[in-house]
Amino acid sequence: MKALRIELHQSSANYKKEETIDNKMTYPLPPISTIIGALHNACGYKEYKEMDISVQGNFESMHKEPYTDYCFLNSTMDDRGTLVKMRNEDFLSKAFDKVAKANKSQGSSFRKGITIQVYNQELLDEYNKLKDLNDEIKKFKDTKIKKVLELTKKRKKSLSEKKKKFDKKSDEYKTVAQREKEIKNYEKLIKEKVKEYEIENYTKPISKYRSLTTSVKYYEILNNIDLVIHVRSDEKTLNELLENIYNLKSIGRSEDFVEVKDAKIVELYEGKINFKGRNSIYLNYDDVKSKKIRTKSDEGKSVNGTVYYLNKNYKIEDGKRVFVKKKVLYTSLSVIRKTSDNVFVDKEGKKEYIVSFI
Repeated sequence: MKALRIELHQSSANYKKEETIDNKMTYPLPPISTIIGALHNACGYKEYKEMDISVQGNFESMHKEPYTDYCFLNSTMDDRGTLVKMRNEDFLSKAFDKVAKANKSQGSSFRKGITIQVYNQELLDEYNKLKDLNDEIKKFKDTKIKKVLELTKKRKKSLSEKKKKFDKKSDEYKTVAQREKEIKNYEKLIKEKVKEYEIENYTKPISKYRSLTTSVKYYEILNNIDLVIHVRSDEKTLNELLENIYNLKSIGRSEDFVEVKDAKIVELYEGKINFKGRNSIYLNYDDVKSKKIRTKSDEGKSVNGTVYYLNKNYKIEDGKRVFVKKKVLYTSLSVIRKTSDNVFVDKEGKKEYIVSFI
């Protein structure tokens, strides 16, 4: 069994857990999908190459690193946050202009100009004019338009009752039905005109304004990480990965740079062997369950580990990515007596590793 062995070092990294928000927690080792994505990027692959991954390693320590989280709300708040105007309302990015900032958590008002710091008076005036227009539109709809619609409703009800007095084939019935249709069309036209005016003059312009809130959140950062990655794939893919391995720039975040210390295609040992792994590792859970690999040494020491469901690769279904999940056991102790379909040994001089492909 041939595989590509990659040894690398990272001074720091965050292998983000998808479900974490306020505190971006990290996995102890990079997820399988993260490694596969990084390798595909290094080779410039545009299509998925079938491969299995074994990853193991250790880190020295972990600390929390603060960062400022920017959150754009879908609407505006009059009394808090920072009022901004998006340069493109369809994309929530950093392309925006600051309008004003509320200086207090309560009691501020952009419309009334109370306890706010103004960055752009022209944009603030534009924002307030739009809000004033919205009030006028609401008042117009609640008064004049409401009265007109009430009259059309009464007229439709009257005509509906009148139709019941005539035979459906009579001229009188047809005349009343035609008048009823005209009133319904008139009612529809009024609603459409008001809605069209509101969308063009208020809804679209105000959609460029957002409330921006900021908060301090944290990354969990691993320090001084050493990883050993084994890749199982076809011979062509393994050779391409080896040729492009020094294009591998980061694993985790884009700033989590890697130093590739060594990479080579190795022959994995298959057969009977009494061997104990030296690193923390993700084990294929099914192989642990079937006792092809154990987490208990001959000396009686037992380590259970932590179960994770990791993404591996994905398929496009209905235009969305659907990831294939793999159940793994993260443990610091692994022992095998015999290799199997997914479990091998990489032994070369002082370099000795259990390989558990996922």
